[in-house]
Amino acid sequence: MSFPMRSVLVVLFSMPSFCAIAQPSAQAIVAASDKVRNPGQPFRLTSTLQEYVGGQPRDRVVLTVYAKEDAKTRQFKNLVRYVDPPRDRGKMVLLDGTRMWFYDPASKVSIRISAQQRLMGQASNGDVMTVNLARDYRAALAGEETLKDADRNERACWRLELAAATDDAVYSRIEYWVERSSYRPVKGKYYSDSGRLLKIAYFRAYRDELGAARPTETIIIDAVDPNQVTTIDSSGYRFETIPEAWFQREFLPRLKAE
Repeated sequence: MSFPMRSVLVVLFSMPSFCAIAQPSAQAIVAASDKVRNPGQPFRLTSTLQEYVGGQPRDRVVLTVYAKEDAKTRQFKNLVRYVDPPRDRGKMVLLDGTRMWFYDPASKVSIRISAQQRLMGQASNGDVMTVNLARDYRAALAGEETLKDADRNERACWRLELAAATDDAVYSRIEYWVERSSYRPVKGKYYSDSGRLLKIAYFRAYRDELGAARPTETIIIDAVDPNQVTTIDSSGYRFETIPEAWFQREFLPRLKAE
């Protein structure tokens, strides 16, 4: 039995497209990208920050970062301990909920600081902290783009607009590029409350760490003077049981430098 071709076409085009792949929501894309950056268990790593001016190395600092996600709030608690240079060894930065503290063992005093304050070069305190962007920002899909990553390789990406949704958000607004095939973050542009572009970051050097391919280097470029660059190299990843007391301001004087 045969059917006229026209009838067949009418039937085909009137059928629902079950084969079409649903586009993930902007918030889901950011959440998947968070999982690329952040292990799901408490962990530690070493962050080495190197500042460059005109391509020449300047200041350098080495930090040990401890991170633990609160299962209820999905917010990361962070403890950052200074390892090098020797003059800073033993200093600490604590992110405890919505508050950030700097502790100096010389004075045994902890003071409130801002996540936006510069830690070194173009890197702020918030740039070395572990955060869930999907928690702190409302995401909107701005389109799809093919752009070159830090190694000049072309990446097919989603471009997302992130607007601060909580007081914990380090930046007021972020433009964020995530690779479509892998959900890997590729690039970010970070803005102040006044709307001024502060810095541009590239995420690169993906390696298998703690069960997934994660970016182990961030290149941060000053938005006004591209000759000012800071790199953050991450190494020494390992899962670790971190005592809850470590994330309490009152406990900081009892923590000894490693």
